[in-house]
Amino acid sequence: MDRIPITTEGYATLKKELERLKSVDRKEIVLAIEEARSHGDLSENAEYDAAKERQGMIEARIAELESKMGRFQVIDTSSLSGEKIVFGATVVIENVETSEKKKYKIVGPDEANISKGTVSIMSPLARALVNKKAGDDVIVQAPGGDIEYEIIEVHFN
Repeated sequence: MDRIPITTEGYATLKKELERLKSVDRKEIVLAIEEARSHGDLSENAEYDAAKERQGMIEARIAELESKMGRFQVIDTSSLSGEKIVFGATVVIENVETSEKKKYKIVGPDEANISKGTVSIMSPLARALVNKKAGDDVIVQAPGGDIEYEIIEVHFN
């Protein structure tokens, strides 16, 4: 059984989502199905079909989260420090060609969201950055070709 790295914040967020799915969303969808059933013929009842589909998605997400909860390796990043990039580090990188700067925190795959500035430890970018430090250059293999970045800052927060 493979362990899945996750920050304490990410674990808390997913645990809260699981609790909401079980205690709120599950009950709401049961009521929606009952309401749709009361409208009569189920063979042509779009409300019923939509509610059953939503119920399936909720149950699938619950099953996925319950399966992963036991495999998570929760890492408290608040006590991390140092110069080298590791799981939990926040990095500022600059594209050598375009001078565009970006800031990312390296997190687990289940909490990564590039639009929120988090990137999975398993991504090509994070793999290129791990064990490097400020001032180092890295080449990231991207679908559009290799991209060279300079690491501007490394910090832990």
